[in-house]
Amino acid sequence: MNTMLINLSLFKAGWLAAVFSAAASLPGVGTAVIGIAALVHIVLSDRPQDELRLLALAAAIGFAWESSLVASGLVSYEAGMILPGFAPYWIVAMWVLFATTINIGMRWLRKSTTIAVLTGAIGGPLSFLAGEKAGAVTFSDPQTALLVIGIGWALFLPLLVRYAVRNDARAVPVAS
Repeated sequence: MNTMLINLSLFKAGWLAAVFSAAASLPGVGTAVIGIAALVHIVLSDRPQDELRLLALAAAIGFAWESSLVASGLVSYEAGMILPGFAPYWIVAMWVLFATTINIGMRWLRKSTTIAVLTGAIGGPLSFLAGEKAGAVTFSDPQTALLVIGIGWALFLPLLVRYAVRNDARAVPVAS
């Protein structure tokens, strides 16, 4: 089986498991699936330490960003909240899951910063909208929440891509 197909299949399985298990108030199930997907990703990686650093950066950014969305009241979650006002653990795991695709399934994002910005600006809100429709997240003001989420993803996705490129000897340089 092709590496890209494995990577994108694990991403899709992890995303679906996380969203639907959170919607069913069982966020640990999806988080476990993401953990398995991330472990498989690291084991199959030819540069596991670089991948671990990328996943850790994504987790840190995801925790800070998602916690700011929760604290602002734009988004709320019913499941997986360890501390009030902070991001639930399963959404932070989703950032880790997404980061597993940056060097494989979504390597094409390296071709252009503009493509990474647009992908983040459109893909981030669409992913959250799907999560909202599944019942995993609630927006206090959907239009504002989706706009802010799009801005965040338009900033953070290119940042993660640039970090990945900088730490990858096989990198395709990011063009402007």
